Amino acid sequence: MSDVQIGGKAIADLSFEEAMGALEQVVAKLESGHAPLEQSIDLYTQGTQLKAHCEAKLKDAQAKIEKITLDENGTAAGTQPFDVE
Repeated sequence: MSDVQIGGKAIADLSFEEAMGALEQVVAKLESGHAPLEQSIDLYTQGTQLKAHCEAKLKDAQAKIEKITLDENGTAAGTQPFDVE
């Protein structure tokens, strides 16, 4: 990712919630139709970087989730790492 700053932080340093909030703002600005062409291009680029960052954060979180395994009686027998695709 580039050195784009959101609220004084690099995109890579944003929490998932911060990145989603920034992405929502970018989408709102683009949907308003009031941004000049150059600004719209910059916003779109920023939005794609924020989207990629959010997707990476979600993938990391998903990888940390453990799925509960059940024995033949249906009771919890333990956990195992979540299968990521």
